[in-house]
Amino acid sequence: MRTKYKRILLKLSGESLMGEQGYGIDTKRLNQYAEQIHEVAASGVEVAIVIGGGNIFRGLSGASKGFDRVKGDQMGMLATVINSLALSSALEAAGQPAKVFTAINMFPIGEHYSKWRAIEAMQGGAVAIISGGTGNPFFTTDTGSALRGIEVEAEVMMKGTRVDGIYTADPEKDPTATKFAEITYDEVYNRGLKVMDLTATALCKENKLPIIVFDMDTPGNLKKVLEGEPIGTLVY
Repeated sequence: MRTKYKRILLKLSGESLMGEQGYGIDTKRLNQYAEQIHEVAASGVEVAIVIGGGNIFRGLSGASKGFDRVKGDQMGMLATVINSLALSSALEAAGQPAKVFTAINMFPIGEHYSKWRAIEAMQGGAVAIISGGTGNPFFTTDTGSALRGIEVEAEVMMKGTRVDGIYTADPEKDPTATKFAEITYDEVYNRGLKVMDLTATALCKENKLPIIVFDMDTPGNLKKVLEGEPIGTLVY
C-alpha cells in the first residue's frame, strides 16, 4: 500500500459509534472502524486518534438542560475516555497494538498524555488514542483533535464522518447541495459551513494542518483516502 501520508491524526465522532442504535456503542460499527485502522497502521502509517463523546454525553446539551457548563464538559471528556477504551479494545482484538492517553491524569485507565510519549507509541507501531479533549471545558473535541494533530506533527487531519465530504448545504436536508472537492479554511468560515468549530478551524489554518473530511462509515475508505483517492473534501 503506497500512501500519501506517513503520520495522520484521525478524528472520529462519538455519534458515528452509535451505528443503528441511537445511543452508546454499536460493536459492529466499532469493529469495522478497528479493521480499517488496523489495515492502514499495519501498512506503516503512524496513526493518532481523537474521538468525540456525543454518543454518551454532550457537554453543551447537558448545559442546556441545567448542568453547570464546566461539569457538563467534564462529563463529555469522560465519555471520550469510554469511547477510547472501547476502540483500543477493538483494535487489540483485531491484532493492532493501541495505547490510550488521557488529557487529565487518569492512571491506570490511560497514560497521562504527552506529545513525546504519543509519538514514541506511534513509532513503535501502536495506535495512539488521545482522549479527554484538551482537558479543559469550553473546548470541543474538534479543537482537541486540531491541537493534538499539530502537537504530534501529523501531516493531515482526517475527519471521518457520516457524509462523504463538505457540501454547500446539509445534503441530508437539501437535495440541491453540491460537494466541494477542496475548499480553503477562509471559505469554510465565510460560508458558515459546519465542518468544525471556529477555534479548531483557526488552529488548523494558523499551523497549516490540512483537513480531509470523508465518509468513514464505508469500509475501505480510510485506506482509499490515504492512497490519495479523491473521495472526500480537502480543506487547506
